[in-house]
Amino acid sequence: MKEEFKFKTNINCGNCVARIKPFIDKLNGIENWSVDTDNPEKILTVQSVGVTSDQIIDAVESVGFDIEKI
Repeated sequence: MKEEFKFKTNINCGNCVARIKPFIDKLNGIENWSVDTDNPEKILTVQSVGVTSDQIIDAVESVGFDIEKI
């Protein structure tokens, strides 16, 4: 089942996105993801086909970023 998750983060630049990329890409079940660094809330959007929001949160926090499901 395909789901879309949105998270408020502090991922605020291209270098930050590059830092989380390997951690998010290794999660099985992510179809697509992006971070809107132009948005003041730095919204991470994830298209999922099996990964849970908790798995995404754990991956982003493991790199040292703040993340909160919205």
